[in-house]
This record gives sequence, structure tokens and C-alpha cells, in this order.
Amino acid sequence: MQTGDGLRRSRAINQRGDDADRDGPVRHNMRMRQVLIGAAAVLLTMVIVLVGAAGVDFGISIYAEYRLARSVRETAHLGFDPFVAIIAFPLIPQAMRHRYDDLEIKATAVERPVIGKATLEATMHSIDLTDASWLIRPYAKLRVGKLESRIIIDSLHLGRCMGIRDLIVEAPSQDTNNATGGTTESGISGSHDLVFTGTPRAAHFDKRVSVAVDLSMAGDDKTTLVFTPTDVLTGPNTANQKVPVDKRDAVLAAFAGELPDQKLPFGVAPTSEGARGSDVIIEGITSGLTITLDGFNRA
Repeated sequence: MQTGDGLRRSRAINQRGDDADRDGPVRHNMRMRQVLIGAAAVLLTMVIVLVGAAGVDFGISIYAEYRLARSVRETAHLGFDPFVAIIAFPLIPQAMRHRYDDLEIKATAVERPVIGKATLEATMHSIDLTDASWLIRPYAKLRVGKLESRIIIDSLHLGRCMGIRDLIVEAPSQDTNNATGGTTESGISGSHDLVFTGTPRAAHFDKRVSVAVDLSMAGDDKTTLVFTPTDVLTGPNTANQKVPVDKRDAVLAAFAGELPDQKLPFGVAPTSEGARGSDVIIEGITSGLTITLDGFNRA
């Protein structure tokens, strides 16, 4: 028979055993919580580092694009900074190996001969920065793997030049119905049977008509854009306006014309002409050449 002291010791031992049984899962949970907190801290640190690196790269990209836009403005004698996009993420590795994968330059409302204003575009692929640095100095030489060059003339300015103030240009229906919306990679239609719709007042005809027009480039240097009307169009997706026989030749002549001195950016020879949306576009694509930024505006 246990004495009072022995009974108390026995109860104390049992109590410690019970506490140990309860504390085991608690300590295990605490260890697991500490592991999870540590893992979360490491993950958070990695996220912060990655976000910070992406932010730094983004900032450097913005600065590089700004400097390039200023250089193009200066060397090409533009009145404003053009839109510039260095299509590179991350940019820093490309800058370190002295090569950008893709680069775009676009300037709207540029003064052009005859037409008044037009948009100039250049898309470059595989740009060697060895002689230019990643900030592309104004007069540095750039070796370009592939260059796409465009002059974009909107219907408004073309109509003013042709004397057809309400002119609208549309791509041929066979081109706009295909999967790409055009016949080139950049979505430009073919050069035949474009739909020109407007009021040919020079022909003393005061109703809107639609005319099929072919585009071509003429001249020794292929810088004159020629508009050759071929037929009056009626039916769906046209003005559906018939023209009397005695007015037909005059109406067609109102849609004829030439735009000389349309030199593509960087002197690229034209390879196609057509429509995209309501714009007429002259495009040239070439590869393996060396350029400087002052060649962007050849007017």
C-alpha cells in the first residue's frame, strides 16, 4: 500500500507521461511549421529576385528603346520620336551577346513627296550589334539578317492626291477571304483587282462608284507607284453603281495615276504592293545587308 508521498509521486509520473504524449504531436507540428515557413521564405526570396530581375530588364529595355527612337529621329530627320520596339525578353542576355532577335521601327505622318504624308515601317530580324552597342549609336552600322520595309499610304491622303476626296481602298475579295487576310506574311493583299470606291468628280460624275485597280512599280529604280484601273465593279461589297457607256472611260481615268519618289526605308527594293485594311502598302523584303539609321527616311 502506497503512502501519501508515494501516491503523489506516482500521480506526478503519470501526469508527465500524459504531457509527453500530448507534447509529441505538438512538437512535430511545430517542426513541420518551421520547415514550411522556411520553404515559403526561400520561395518568396526567389520570387522577389525574379521579379526584381524582370523589372530591371524591363527598365533597361524601355531605356534602350527610348535611346533608339531618339537616334532614329535625329538621323532620319523626323519631327517626332518614332515608335520603336525591341522584341526581346529578357533583353540583357541578347545585349550581352551583341545580337537582337527582332526590332521594329514605325513612324506615322512622315512628310513624303507627292502624297503629303505616309507611314514608314521597318522590321528587322537577327540584328548584329557588334559595331553599334546595345544602345545602337546614331550612325553605327547594323548588320541585319532579314529586313522588311514598308510605306503605308492611307485612303485619305491617297484620295486627296487623286482628287477623290471620299476614296476608300479595299483588298480584293479573294485575298480578304483567306486565312491570313492577305497574300504576304504581313497581311498585304495581291496587287491586282483592288477595290477603289469614291466619287470621281473630275469625270463629271457625282455618284460613288467602285473600280478595280491594279498596282505596279515603275521607273529604273522602281520607286513610282502606278494605279491602273481596269473595270467598273457592281454587286456585293461595292458601291453597286453602274456607269453609262459614254462616261466609262472618264470614270476609269479618274482612278488612274502615279506616285513617284516612293523610296522604301533603307533603300530596299519593292517586292510587293497591295492593300491592308484601307491602306495601300509598298513592301520590300531582303536579307543580308548592312544599314545605318539615317536610311530609315529616304525622302
